[in-house]
Amino acid sequence: MPRIDTPDLPLTRQRREFWLFMLFALVLLGIGIGLRDPWPSDEPRFALTAKQMVESGDWLFPHRGRELYSDKPPVMFWLQASAYEVVRNWRIAFLLPSLLAGLLTLGLTYDLGRRLWNHRAGLYAAIAVLFAFQFMYQVKRAQIDPVIMGWITLANWGLLLHFLRGPNWRAYWLGCFAAGVGVITKGVGILALLMFVPYLFARLRGWEGVVRTSNSALRWAGGALAFLAPILAWGLSVLLVAKARGGAEYQAYVDDLFFRQTAGRYAKSWDHPQPFWYYLPIVLFNWFPLSLAYFGAVPRWWKDLRLGEARVMLPLFWGLLTIVFFSIPTGKRDVYLMPTLPMIALAMSPYLTEIANARWLRNTAFAIALGVGLIVVGAGLWAALGHSARFEDMLQRRELEDLDHAVWGMFLAIGAAFVLAAAWFRPRRGVHALLAGIAALWIVWSVWAYPLLNDSSSAAGVMRRARELAGADTEIGLVAWKEQNLLMAEGPVREFGFTAGWNRQYEEAVHWLAQAPDKRRLFILDEAMGNCVDQSKAVRVGRANRREWWLLGIEAIVPACIPVTRKDEELLKDGGDP
Repeated sequence: MPRIDTPDLPLTRQRREFWLFMLFALVLLGIGIGLRDPWPSDEPRFALTAKQMVESGDWLFPHRGRELYSDKPPVMFWLQASAYEVVRNWRIAFLLPSLLAGLLTLGLTYDLGRRLWNHRAGLYAAIAVLFAFQFMYQVKRAQIDPVIMGWITLANWGLLLHFLRGPNWRAYWLGCFAAGVGVITKGVGILALLMFVPYLFARLRGWEGVVRTSNSALRWAGGALAFLAPILAWGLSVLLVAKARGGAEYQAYVDDLFFRQTAGRYAKSWDHPQPFWYYLPIVLFNWFPLSLAYFGAVPRWWKDLRLGEARVMLPLFWGLLTIVFFSIPTGKRDVYLMPTLPMIALAMSPYLTEIANARWLRNTAFAIALGVGLIVVGAGLWAALGHSARFEDMLQRRELEDLDHAVWGMFLAIGAAFVLAAAWFRPRRGVHALLAGIAALWIVWSVWAYPLLNDSSSAAGVMRRARELAGADTEIGLVAWKEQNLLMAEGPVREFGFTAGWNRQYEEAVHWLAQAPDKRRLFILDEAMGNCVDQSKAVRVGRANRREWWLLGIEAIVPACIPVTRKDEELLKDGGDP
């Protein structure tokens, strides 16, 4: 096996290649920003919370409508609100934190690979992270997971530089501080500190290259202070202001955020129940095409373990510990593993050049690129000829029947890009062919699918239509609403709480409607109407996010009627109170 440390390139060429890569990553990750609105499930909720921060000026206590929102700490909302203050456009601002976090992750992955081995190792590791399906998909969305990935990667960067290239106390303190910011972004930011476990193991085993600073107790303790600083600054501010404002609402916010949403949520995680081995297919398929390199990396990792190669083992062991941590609770989601992806790529980085040039991988990548292209082209042609019932059903559910040619044309363009890439690069450069096809996939999807699917994937279309039907000055009341409805509502609107049951919202909305029936209308989910609305006197607004929405005035309300929805009927069958 060749040595890990190989001769490096001239510094000017290293810098040029790095900045060209970062420019390419910026284009690939950023293309499509501004072409769509927030799409469920999480994007509208976070954007709405950030928007209300800007409008209300209350940046300490997030709101969802008129209610306090305690499901997540505030850092993500602060970042989106700050982005809006800079660009003054929500279509752009809501995606900027994910984009910047993705670029930060790539830059840090490269820098770690460069410092631990060489420029080429760092560059290949960053390329592997960029093209991993999960990374690209999530960074082009506005969820918290890309941001927490950025903080944890920064934390790991600081810790690894200190542990393996230290002593570097500034990097260590920065890493601990980033872990603390990660905690107030999403509680799992503390997982970065698991890096101490493989580090201490390496020290006990006497592995070479691990820093040993036995006479620096105060400096080590400084890491704890750096970690706690952002947590205490935010947490104490919340506690003091909540106590000053008083009220059951703020007490419930504090209890839910600090207890149920942290340790309680991990210990009693029942949402998204999955088996213990759930993450095995995630690291195989969601991390494709990086996962193709496992076959070449595992034998090398085994040899590194026997040789005590700490530069490989520390990020690898940390990644495995994190996967085990998330495998223990019942509730699991694929995005939980995002912070482990850069570390696994880093553990592969000294061997990626050799693995990528292996004949078996070049041929495999070429075959996949060609196969995917032919399959997608075939599916597009099949749909264009009207032979795909599933395709027709999808068009009908999204009300895209008049745009069927644009949808199957998009599939043909993606498939053709893969085929052309395979034909251009050929098996000798099969990895290039696969990466070129993947890049084309994300470019076409971003510039073609975003505007095409936006109205059916967001609430933009139905809220625009509702305003057209109601009139410019009519106030619209929202019943059984979702975050995207309030976020994208145009003109004057009123909501009646989010966590309140549909019946309670309906009763309050009907009373509100009756006070000024000529100037008000209700925008309501079909399932929430029950048998209390005369649909012949209401107007169907449209379908979005797999939901049907209606607009109605007081004349459509059945007097003295409380809706019994399908959910209520299920509760009654179980002996519950709807």
